[in-house]
Amino acid sequence: MAGKKFTAALAQIEQAKLYALADAIALAKKVSFAKFDETVEVTMVLGVDPRKADQLVRGTIVLPHGLGKSKKVAVIAGSPEKQREAQEAGADEVGGDEFVDKIKGGYLDFDALIATPDMMRSVGALGKVLGPRGLMPNPKTGTVTLDIANAVKETKAGKVEYRVDKTGVIHVPVGKVSFAADKIVENAKALIDAVIKAKPATAKGKYVKKVNVATTMGPGILIDPTSVGA
Repeated sequence: MAGKKFTAALAQIEQAKLYALADAIALAKKVSFAKFDETVEVTMVLGVDPRKADQLVRGTIVLPHGLGKSKKVAVIAGSPEKQREAQEAGADEVGGDEFVDKIKGGYLDFDALIATPDMMRSVGALGKVLGPRGLMPNPKTGTVTLDIANAVKETKAGKVEYRVDKTGVIHVPVGKVSFAADKIVENAKALIDAVIKAKPATAKGKYVKKVNVATTMGPGILIDPTSVGA
């Protein structure tokens, strides 16, 4: 049944056409067919070589309208002061070495993990557990920091990470089908702008090769790069 629905959705998209961002998102919402509230995702194909450290495009951005759900945020902090700061900022779980041990024991009921620099020696031992799940704190994404309150608030507000994969592609969620189209457009534009600004100085040739948008179950819709300043 889903195959027929996908084919029907695909038939409403002009395959060779490059759509303006707002038109592409409106169309993605129109052709979505799943019974659940699908995620809307932007995919960007970049002209970089991720095997080279100076061409690894990575960063974070707080989406203007979030992602439709509040993330469950855990914090590992060494001092009682920083732990209290995390709790007051709205962290769902806070701890020190005992929380590290809890994660070692298999506990992973959180969406994001933030740590203070003094705890990274202990947290580093969790690399094999946290790394594959994208939960390892990292200074580049603002999740290893002394400014715990701000990190917690930004993560709760809808901060997302973008990172080019080994094939030079970035995939990032920018909202839900249930969002108003203009909110998805603003989220997508914020993401695309951030990726464009993160262009490595060593990247040669065309930087943004392709941009498309799709819902969880739906077909991809190509976006005209010039409509997003690429």
